[in-house]
Formats: sequence, structure tokens, C-alpha cells
Amino acid sequence: QVQLVESGGGLVQAGGSLRLSCAASGPFFSTYAMGWFCQAPGKEREFVAAISWSGSNGNYADSVKGRFTISRDNAKKTVYLQMNSLKPEDTAVYYCAARSQRFAPSTMNQADFGSWGQGTQVTVSS
Repeated sequence: QVQLVESGGGLVQAGGSLRLSCAASGPFFSTYAMGWFCQAPGKEREFVAAISWSGSNGNYADSVKGRFTISRDNAKKTVYLQMNSLKPEDTAVYYCAARSQRFAPSTMNQADFGSWGQGTQVTVSS
């Protein structure tokens, strides 16, 4: 399994942008599909975006399509979430996660992810 540490969260005005990073340590990072999830106060944690282990495929929650972009740099063992046109409803703690199985496809299902970071807070003011 990999260990994950998120960074890049903060306070931003509506319409602004943030770039989250997730640095991984441990072996075989390049063989794990990765995902971003978020949890707003009083709500369940939910899927935001995922990327295949090769980086060739990404999928997104409907609420962020066209605004957020997930990417990865396997040489740096880092996955990113570029967040543009932020809205107050994007306010949440954002978590990075790695799939449990190597070479498995990307997925929106939280149960398929075995390693999680500690989260980074994103707050969007109106």
C-alpha cells in the first residue's frame, strides 16, 4: 500500500481556483488508480474524480465536470486536482485515495480504495 499526504487546500472566493496535490510514498504508485473524494460538514463522503494508473483515463462527478481536472505525475508520485470556477458548495475536506489493487481500472466506488490521506480543507466563500 501507499501512504498519501494531501496539500494545497485553503480559502478562496467563488470563481477562484485551487490546485490540490497528493504526494505518495511506498512502492508501485504508478500501478494504482487514484481518486479524489470530498466530505462536506454533515454529509457523506462522496466521489469527485478518479484517474487510471496509466493516467490515460479520468472520470468525474457530474457536479465538477468541466471545472475540475485530475492528473498524475508517476515520476513524482503525485496526483493533482485542478479546481477552477469554484463554488461555495465545493466547500469540503478533500481526500486522496489509492485503489487497493494494482493495475485495476479507475472507479468511483469508495470501497475499492484501500489507502487514504488525511484530507485537506477547501473553503469557498461567496
